Amino acid sequence: MTHAVLYLLLSACLLLGLALNASAQATAREIRGAAPVVPLASEPPPKLIVDPPLPEPLALGRVVIQYRTENLRIVPVYGPEALDVSPRIGHIHVTVDDAPWHWADASNEPLILNGFPPGPHRVLIELADPTHKIIERQAVSFVVPEHKATGAAKH
Repeated sequence: MTHAVLYLLLSACLLLGLALNASAQATAREIRGAAPVVPLASEPPPKLIVDPPLPEPLALGRVVIQYRTENLRIVPVYGPEALDVSPRIGHIHVTVDDAPWHWADASNEPLILNGFPPGPHRVLIELADPTHKIIERQAVSFVVPEHKATGAAKH
């Protein structure tokens, strides 16, 4: 009889320990937010966060700009029907040096732009909804240094 009581006590302790451990862990919703398949009653406004260009590639005339969004997922989906998707989706528009044209990007990868001559430059990044309506914009200004010749012989 004592073995049965001891077995019951050990089982109860084990179950209690598992229950305490499970309650101490954060839920998936607490970490990841609401499930993306369920529309949210009220979504916070989207936000665009843009970092300055990475300094090392600038010396080569290459610009690498990392960005991220909050409350909007960057995906290659366009058109008015996509406005009803929840959580929100969109893409970015990129304009270099105030050019009269831009391009759309939905890769959600860092922007990598090559071939910049030395001097000051500006890249405008605009967060757009699926119909290309601009939600938010940020400009990044930077200077590409003079390119240094490597291994050049002195005269």
